[in-house]
Amino acid sequence: MSVFTPIPLGQPIPASPHGVSCSLPTMHAVRGYEEKDPAVVKHLTSGYPRFVVHPFARQLGEALAARHGLAGQKLWLTSSARMAAKTAAYLGTDPTIAGVAVFQQDGVDGVVHAPTPEATAKAKSFLQNIGGFLSSREAEDDLVRLGLKTRAYAEMQFSGDAPTKIRHSLLKVLPGAHKHDIFLAPSGMNAVYSAFRAAADLQAARGRTVWIQLGWLYLDTIAILKKFTATPGDYVHFPNVFDRAGLEKLFIQQGQRLAGLVTEIPTNPLIQTPDVASLADLCRRHSARLILDPSVASIYSVNLLPHADVLVSSLTKYTASEGDVIAGVAVVNPAGPDAGELRTRIEAEIEPLYPRDAGRLAAQIDQTENLLTEITASVPKVVEFLSQHPKVKEVFWALQPNSKTNFTKIARRADSTGGMISFSLKGELAPFYDRLRLAKGPSFGMKTTLICPFMFLAHYDLVSTAAGRAELLASGIDPNLLRLCLGVEPVEDIIAALAEALE
Repeated sequence: MSVFTPIPLGQPIPASPHGVSCSLPTMHAVRGYEEKDPAVVKHLTSGYPRFVVHPFARQLGEALAARHGLAGQKLWLTSSARMAAKTAAYLGTDPTIAGVAVFQQDGVDGVVHAPTPEATAKAKSFLQNIGGFLSSREAEDDLVRLGLKTRAYAEMQFSGDAPTKIRHSLLKVLPGAHKHDIFLAPSGMNAVYSAFRAAADLQAARGRTVWIQLGWLYLDTIAILKKFTATPGDYVHFPNVFDRAGLEKLFIQQGQRLAGLVTEIPTNPLIQTPDVASLADLCRRHSARLILDPSVASIYSVNLLPHADVLVSSLTKYTASEGDVIAGVAVVNPAGPDAGELRTRIEAEIEPLYPRDAGRLAAQIDQTENLLTEITASVPKVVEFLSQHPKVKEVFWALQPNSKTNFTKIARRADSTGGMISFSLKGELAPFYDRLRLAKGPSFGMKTTLICPFMFLAHYDLVSTAAGRAELLASGIDPNLLRLCLGVEPVEDIIAALAEALE
């Protein structure tokens, strides 16, 4: 019998009003969450904050809408006045969306529009993709300031200059960088978007507009590349991260139109690593800017800055290890050819990290290296168990055979793999998932072990159709792939929970 206690549907993980994950304990709950089934949604007290408007932001938005006569309109609260203007401009390009206006009242920024399903979906996906929603802590503080909440949730905060503390801690794993190269963001995706926008605009001025996505990446990174390249033809997906010859041929074909390449090291969810030094050399020879994202393993696990023009990463993962902060970072390589211009453009684009989020992150950041040491000590043992189990079909991790040599070249230590393991089953997904007693929900990189049917949460539009499932399989992804990220629980207990569910 597993020692893990099941977490009821919809409860935050961890048990904090700012917890970034939420419990989805059955496949019925996962499908209901994706399909907005009222029987499931009514139990959700929160959700991953870039996908689900936080309860504090929802309460604040409803109060402001009532106070300022916005009945019959849809109000979104944003991370800044600049983000509100950006969202309004994006919606304004669609002639079918009516009533678009910037909202700025009571010290809160947002955008309003007519509440049609199409407009609502477009606004939500824009703010989700680029990380533009109001922070849960800022919404909470606004509720207190406006007399709508008695006090803010009590939690440990760093008492000094939190942004300086965060940058100082990050500089330890960013040799050659300076504090002015580091830009903090309210989410990893806002860091990705800001770096991409900065590099894309800079390259477009040179007539370079084509961007390459190398490998299957996280869904919002894919969305940014698809939505914000100049034309559909300027987005190119090159799926095989190991095909150096094919990639070089593509670079030559694109010629002077090639702007840059974006990839994750390793990729999410197949945890694949190309030869990074070779990739960087290819980009430099063709004057293409290289944006690398090490979120899967952590910026603390791999040394990528010397190879990248810009390094982008989620700090929600591993660094905010309690699982209660959304944050990100973009780091400019000071030795890169466009370093000065990229710094200027990223600073003008990136959203602010809310002070109380920075304070909470700064209170946790010094735990990162010890946390990763503890987590990664368990990874090979869980991989060995899964690889040898007769009901497990495939296992993916940083040191899988096709990636081991490449990953080892950029790993800070031989065991610095990060905590992520993806695997697929020979049998049905639902019986295993429903029996499993580990915490189940989105996100990863926290002290709590988390598992989820990743493609259902990231690409439900694909897993729910025959054509979509075929597309995934063609990319080497089992639609029923499970993504497991280990926490600090005893590895014997994690393995026992997996074994129980696989019986």
